[in-house]
Amino acid sequence: MNLDPTFLGLVAGTLTSIAAVPQVIKTLRTRHARDISVWQPVLLSIGVALWIVYGMLIHNLPLIVANIVPLACNALLTGLKLRYRNDTV
Repeated sequence: MNLDPTFLGLVAGTLTSIAAVPQVIKTLRTRHARDISVWQPVLLSIGVALWIVYGMLIHNLPLIVANIVPLACNALLTGLKLRYRNDTV
């Protein structure tokens, strides 16, 4: 089997870019985030921010772009967790 590295990278980037979207949507709909650890989106935000910096340092636009959506989603999820931390359902 001859796997194209570019195709593999595009699939991986797409999946990691949209991975947090369902959790963000669910949290927005239910307006509670008590079952989410605040550390998960915080650590992911830091990690993807570092990938963006790394991409800038090596001048790799696909790496930068692939990490913008997960950074936004995880930062939003962190904010929602803090916003809804005292809400009960």
